[in-house]
Amino acid sequence: MAAQALPAEFVWLINELFTEVLDGRNESLTDGIQRVLGRAPKDFSAYATETAASGIWSN
Repeated sequence: MAAQALPAEFVWLINELFTEVLDGRNESLTDGIQRVLGRAPKDFSAYATETAASGIWSN
């Protein structure tokens, strides 16, 4: 990244994201959606498919 002349703060941020934030240690499943919505969570692709079929995104 530095070879691509990215600013040092961007290189630091990307490194931080991939070594600290996205390394899996912050990954955990909770029951928040179930408690708030009163139903099991949906897979994002199922949500997107259902929402697109509803026509809500068509203007």
